[in-house]
Amino acid sequence: MTQETTLVFETERPIPMTCSDSTGIEKGAILKIADPFTASLADGDADYIAGIAAEEKIANDGKVKIGVYRRGIFKGTAGAAGCTAGKSLMTYNGTGDDNDIVDSTVAAIGGKTLGIALETAADNETVLFELNPGVGVNAFA
Repeated sequence: MTQETTLVFETERPIPMTCSDSTGIEKGAILKIADPFTASLADGDADYIAGIAAEEKIANDGKVKIGVYRRGIFKGTAGAAGCTAGKSLMTYNGTGDDNDIVDSTVAAIGGKTLGIALETAADNETVLFELNPGVGVNAFA
């Protein structure tokens, strides 16, 4: 994966979430959530957000827990139309790159919101954002 996010300011410690032993997850990957309290790689547009991987998870290493950030200030990569300071963000896979983020649309409400953009960025530029799943759901448009 080439588009990992990078932690800039840790505002909360990561929490342990369940993950599949058979899956590899790189540190900094945006994760989606599934029942029960399970994190896996975000791979679509407007995924339900678990958070960001705080550590690397090697496939088939016997581990079924991974540290996940649910809050913090991160640097990520803008996709498609980019990101606008102050707007809520969602995952975007339209370019085929996992971990791209864009301004939220009406499709990204509630738990599909990644957080808030702290600066403006065009496609493929890095953008500073506040990770806070579910916040800013009315900040799109």
